[in-house]
Parts: sequence; C-alpha cells; structure tokens
Amino acid sequence: MVSLLFSVTASIFLSSLFGTLQAVPLAEKLRRLSPPARDLLKRSTPAAPHFLAYNDKWLNPLPSASQLQGALTFLLSSGSVDEAQNWQELTASQRSSYLSEYSAAGISLIVSAFGSTETPTSSGYNAVTTANTMAAWVIEYGVNGIDVDYEDFTAFNSGGGDAETWLISFTQQLRTQLPQGEYILTHAREFSPSMWTGGGYLAVDQSVGSMIDWVKGATEYTTCAGLLTASSSAWPETALFQIAANGVSLDKLVIGKPGTSSDASNGYIDPSTLATCVAQAAGQGWDAGVMVWQYPDATSSWIETVRGNTWPVSGTPAPATTTAPTTTTAPTGTTTTSSASPTTTSSGGSCSGVAAWANNVAYTSGEQVTYGGDLWTANQWNQAETPGGPSGAWTLDSAC
Repeated sequence: MVSLLFSVTASIFLSSLFGTLQAVPLAEKLRRLSPPARDLLKRSTPAAPHFLAYNDKWLNPLPSASQLQGALTFLLSSGSVDEAQNWQELTASQRSSYLSEYSAAGISLIVSAFGSTETPTSSGYNAVTTANTMAAWVIEYGVNGIDVDYEDFTAFNSGGGDAETWLISFTQQLRTQLPQGEYILTHAREFSPSMWTGGGYLAVDQSVGSMIDWVKGATEYTTCAGLLTASSSAWPETALFQIAANGVSLDKLVIGKPGTSSDASNGYIDPSTLATCVAQAAGQGWDAGVMVWQYPDATSSWIETVRGNTWPVSGTPAPATTTAPTTTTAPTGTTTTSSASPTTTSSGGSCSGVAAWANNVAYTSGEQVTYGGDLWTANQWNQAETPGGPSGAWTLDSAC
C-alpha cells in the first residue's frame, strides 16, 4: 500500500551552493542554471531540523501553502487510496499548480510506502521489483522522495534476518532509481538491539544508513526521561540517546509522536511538554526534528508549539539550555553544546522594537530584523540566511 507525504522545509543548501558568487543576485544565479540543474536544486535534501505531520484522512482539495505556513511539516495519507490516489487522479496541470505553490513556500512532497496493513517480506514481494515500481511512481507523479514505513513484524520476529535482508535490498534499489541529493529517502521504525536476533533496524542502519536521509524513532514514551534516555522493558534501548549510542546518527533521529491521545494507543505527550523535551534534547546536541501523527488533528499550531523557543517560527529565540533530561541513566555518545548568546532588540531610530536577526529562526516574507546596524525585511521564507548574504533573502531598508 502506498501513501502520500507532504513536507515543508527550509532550503538552507542555497547558501552553500552559491557562497562563492556573492556579487551575483540569487535570481540571476538560478537563471544561469540548466533546467536539469534547477530541478536538482529543487529536489535537494533539506537540512535538519525536520518537522513532519502524517495524514490518514481524505483531504480534497489538498491544503494550500498558506494553510501549512508557519510549520515545517510533512503531510502523509496512508495508502494508495486516500491522498496518494487523490494525488494520482489530479490532472497534470493540477499537480503542477500544487507543486509550484508548495515549492514557492519551501514545501516538498513525498510518498510513503507500506504502513501497518502491508507485510512485504512475509507476503513474498520481491524487494528489487517493488523498489522499481515505487520509484517509478515517485518519478511519474513528480514527488520529491519516499518514506519507508515498514511494519512487517512477522518477518522481524522470525529471527532469520529475512526482514533485514529485504529492507537492505529494497533501500539499495530505491537509491539506484532515486539518487541521493535529488530525492529524499526516509525510514520510519523502531531500533532495539535485543528484540530481533536478525538485528532489526540497527542492522539495516549499519548496512544502508548512509543512503537514508532521516529516520523516525522514540515514539512510545510519555515523559521526557523515557523519550530521551530511559526506555521501557517492552522496547529496550529505544529512547533517543540510547538509539544514538547504538550507532544511529543522532542528527537523523526524528522523534515521532501522536498529535492527540486518540491518534495512537500510546506515546501521547502534550505539545507544551514535548516542547520541553525538544529543548532538553537540543541542549544535548540533537537537531533532527519531530514527526506528528496526524494532520489535521495536529495542525501547524501543534508544530509551532513543539518548536517552542528552540526553533521558533518567528521572533527571537530564548537562549538554549544544556540541562540534561532528569533521569538516572545518562545519555552516552553525545556532546553538550552551548547556544549562541541570546539576541537583543534595537532601541533607537527606525529599528526600535525590532528583534535582531537569529540564525536558528525561520522568517516569513515581510518580517523585519536588525543586523549590522541596519533594518532588513525578509522578501521570502528563509532560515539561516544572513541579511546581505548571497541568498538575496533580505532587503536592506535603512540604517538604524
């Protein structure tokens, strides 16, 4: 079964691509690219943090960019019915219109595979053939990548390594059709070193983790301690920093949570409390992001709350803290990092009351900041784009 996934994310890669061409306006740089290069640029894998929202409800029409604005989200609907079918049945012109609108707002579109109702390994699906079929769908219908939501626990529980071998082969074949950097490839499952004798997702990560852009984990827990460092006996060593200590890259580990208590049988945390957990994890060097199941039960306001002062949608972030989560189990394999000094607001001239520019704040078009003693206005959505820098994301208004 196939499902659709929409994503909103910052195109931070622009600054590194054009960092040596500071005298040339961004629009001119884009015009100089060949059509294939422009397409590659649009598809390049977004930088962390990622804020994602799945969806398993029929949404027709699809949400507009303005409805998604203010949150970095993925929108997923499970199955080749629902949104995947809805997307496929749109005309090429309609799909193009949505894609153009989303692209202008920094939104990507991904399709998600399998889910809880499919057991590809136990059902005897050929990994290579299945990967080719799904990659062809991605390419034909213009989406930006694929999310692998593999839940064939029968195959995992067999202990013979069949599930792991199938997933590794499937992932490798996807990458032959959907090259890294051009298409997003994510996985959504648990990591426990002791639950499956075949190695489970840790074995998959060790083999093909470099091909995967990010993974979802740490979903079951209802406290910050459980979520980050102290897992349960039912799912041993699946807290965020425990997964990282077992070898999974910390900057790829997206926390997964239900949006409401009715959206899952376990794991619900109030978004305000979750924001505290996010701040604690960020203080320990984590920056991968958060996934929510599901939209529209959890809207952009849910994401905005969870981002909190760690990654505020707009305005000046509060200074980050390096306080570790309260637990008797210390995180391993991580380093504590300090944030930059908190930004301040200017108090004189035309800049009175305007916040100083901050690297970790996402800005929407029209927002103003002070930087270098000047007043600047954002002319597009941006994050980590220095005013006066090569991206051209800011317009100089006046001196303060």
